[in-house]
Amino acid sequence: MKDVDFPLFKTKVPGLTETYDLSDPEVRLKYFSAKVGPELEKLRAYLKGKTFVAYMLGKKNSGKGTYSKLFLEAIGGTGVSHVSVGDVVRDAHAGLDTLSTKNELIDFLKKNYRGFHTVDELIGHIEGRDTSSLISTELIIALLKYEISKRPRQAIFIDGFPRGFDQIPHSMFLKELIGYRDDPDFLVFIDLPETIIDERIKYRVICPICKTPRSTKLLATKEVGYDETTKQFYLMCETPSCAKARLVPKEGDELGIDPIRERLETDEKIFKQLLKLQGLPKVYLRNSIPVSAAAETADDYELTPEYEYKYDAQTKKVTVSQKPWIVQDDNGVPSASLLPPAIVVSLVKQIVDVLGL
Repeated sequence: MKDVDFPLFKTKVPGLTETYDLSDPEVRLKYFSAKVGPELEKLRAYLKGKTFVAYMLGKKNSGKGTYSKLFLEAIGGTGVSHVSVGDVVRDAHAGLDTLSTKNELIDFLKKNYRGFHTVDELIGHIEGRDTSSLISTELIIALLKYEISKRPRQAIFIDGFPRGFDQIPHSMFLKELIGYRDDPDFLVFIDLPETIIDERIKYRVICPICKTPRSTKLLATKEVGYDETTKQFYLMCETPSCAKARLVPKEGDELGIDPIRERLETDEKIFKQLLKLQGLPKVYLRNSIPVSAAAETADDYELTPEYEYKYDAQTKKVTVSQKPWIVQDDNGVPSASLLPPAIVVSLVKQIVDVLGL
């Protein structure tokens, strides 16, 4: 992000020479234990009796959900949840198809919503029947409270709030507005260059069956195929039940960030405004690191590689190779991109500091 300079966080541990395949869930647990084992133990002990609220802040496709879910993976257990504002609204809409769930939501809104719409109007907003205005902040807060009420005594990562300038004042007091316990809350800022967002979108592919996303350039599957008709390489899903289904791009992804540029600009303005907010602890996650500092701060296997493919027409086999992926950050500095687990190492250590553990 232009004119934003987050501190470099060192993930390299002196004396630790083992390498880890960060695409393997079982290996990732060993990696987290090696990198932040003592910190994870402190957090597990803390979460036995206490909670926290963390607000994940960053541009669209910055990794808010990914980092939250990897934190849950690292910590284990059921003491932490990830709540996406977008998913909350979509789930509320889907829940209206079932009479019992619809009645449950209506009862909750009658007791907890404070605003200028009737409950019938609110249901219309959720269903999309009333398109005269966007879903109000007051309704979003009520839906967040509804979702969190299903997760008692859990620490919460809230992803996607605030999304507009009018929501910033609400975000400062969100913990009180949703009636959450009197436990710590803090802001988690995620900074990454737009070039990374752009390439993530352009090369993104998804399984048509299980919807698992990967990237032909940045996150290849173990098996790669070649279509001799189109002269294109393709990834094959690793989920056993999908029977090596061909991963396909989403329509419009080839345009990269162009369709969401206005949204990214709004996200950046909100981001910078909240950086000035006083009274809440802040955690800073930095996706990119200057190439000149990469060797000192991170292990090679923690850096995002770029995948290249070659096809042998005689053997009908595809060879996959890797090379360092170098991008220009928003200030024009040649940079490497950290893989998500390495960023979660930074997240774990900073949360321990924020909580004073």
